[in-house]
Amino acid sequence: MTTQDNLNAEILKLTMVIRSEFPELLKFLNEMPVTIPTEKHPDIDTAVLQEYYNSLYDLLLKYAPNHSCLIKNK
Repeated sequence: MTTQDNLNAEILKLTMVIRSEFPELLKFLNEMPVTIPTEKHPDIDTAVLQEYYNSLYDLLLKYAPNHSCLIKNK
């Protein structure tokens, strides 16, 4: 089972890949539905972090299919 700390580290890695290799994607990070809470005090748990990680990973896979060497396997 993946812990919140591990997921946060993996999210940071993917975000850094986006920042350094695909800065044109940065504008989409703030628009992702998973980053816009509908509650005043949202509960950020492992499931929410996993969903966010998956959305970042999918964004990279869809945008940069010819650069998959930059993205390590899940």
